Amino acid sequence: MLHLIPQVDETVHGCAAALRSGSSSCVELVDRCLACIDKWETSVHAWVSIDLEAARRTAHERDRELAAGHDRGPLHGIPLGIKDIFDVAGHVTAAGSKAWSAHEPKTDDCPVVARLRAAGAIILGKTVTTQFACFDPPVTRNPWNRNHTPGGSSSGSAAAVATGMCLAAIGSQTGGSISRPAAYCGIAGCKPSFGTVSLHGVVPVAEHLDHPGPMARCVTDLTILLNIIRDVPDGALTNSAEVVPPRMGWIHGLFDELADDDARGAVASAVDTLSAGGAAIVNVDLPHDFGSVLEQHGIIMAVEAAETHRDHFAANPDDYSSAIRNLIERGTATSQTRFMAAIEHQQRLQRAVGNCFREVDVLICPATTGTAPGLSTTGSPAMNSPWSYTGLPTVSIPTQSATNGLPLAIQLVGRIGDDSTLLGSAIWCETQIAAAHREP
Repeated sequence: MLHLIPQVDETVHGCAAALRSGSSSCVELVDRCLACIDKWETSVHAWVSIDLEAARRTAHERDRELAAGHDRGPLHGIPLGIKDIFDVAGHVTAAGSKAWSAHEPKTDDCPVVARLRAAGAIILGKTVTTQFACFDPPVTRNPWNRNHTPGGSSSGSAAAVATGMCLAAIGSQTGGSISRPAAYCGIAGCKPSFGTVSLHGVVPVAEHLDHPGPMARCVTDLTILLNIIRDVPDGALTNSAEVVPPRMGWIHGLFDELADDDARGAVASAVDTLSAGGAAIVNVDLPHDFGSVLEQHGIIMAVEAAETHRDHFAANPDDYSSAIRNLIERGTATSQTRFMAAIEHQQRLQRAVGNCFREVDVLICPATTGTAPGLSTTGSPAMNSPWSYTGLPTVSIPTQSATNGLPLAIQLVGRIGDDSTLLGSAIWCETQIAAAHREP
């Protein structure tokens, strides 16, 4: 049964400890994930491709290595899924496009995947993305209710982690493509600071907005993965033993106006729990020109997506579904003057948002406008696009179920470049929320 609070043997760090204690094996972990794939995949459709033979063969190799005293790192023997916009050796990178699915398999891993393998990870396969990591709904279903979206564009990554088909996954975000599906599927997601993780070998959407990042069952696992895939090699991001109650800024404005009662209620409930646990929480005002952030984000995304797809779209317009087609056409029709004004606004707002942290460590707001909607949409990214636009790091944490049985989540936002403080605060918040909602 799906639940919001994972057991330790469902987490990366828990399974890693079991492997090193000898109470589990890499082969057992892979077989457990494959059993979940057998159970869920026919109804959830989270995967584009799965290489069963390679996964089992690698698991046997990892077990032999551990037995010989060779520990590759924190992901040794851990089964992962990779969003189908990242190059993975032996797999086609189709980016959700039927036309691209006929391409030849890649011969090399992108840097993100190469770092995961070097740390011992077992790559199970490629997870479903919406077409070209944009808006058109995918085949993937929300595992909590198959009549609802899992969100997008990292749809398959979120659904696969939520159902135990892999222990963690890699996604990407241009608007809300990590935070939103993580929240809708009841898992944790991290959009790092802009520029923290390499985009080489990743199908682009918009160069000023794209962020690769991890998705997992808990924040500790997000930290483990981000430590491995980020470009900054020195020093661990956070030490959970040093985590203390954070100073938190509760932001309103746009985040109250566009969120529904369930989403606002989830934040209010979390604020009560965190305050009772020792967090200092104050109201923080957003910059005066924050109101146009969604419009400006849309301009940059449309123009840069149009540039990314210009040649292929001109030659093969029928390869594109309606939403991405509309995005490209809107970008093509946007003047360079308007685009440059949006870039200048982006830079100004990033500096202005930094002032929100003068007396707090992190900001708190809804992770989504509400619970997962139906299958005709991947949901609104309005709670997430402002942070993709300004480049600030975020963590989405599941909190509770709404009256309709679907997950709700909060979103924590950190200073740009200070992912460590954000993740440490998120670990503390997650612990408090789990304690408050766990049954005796």
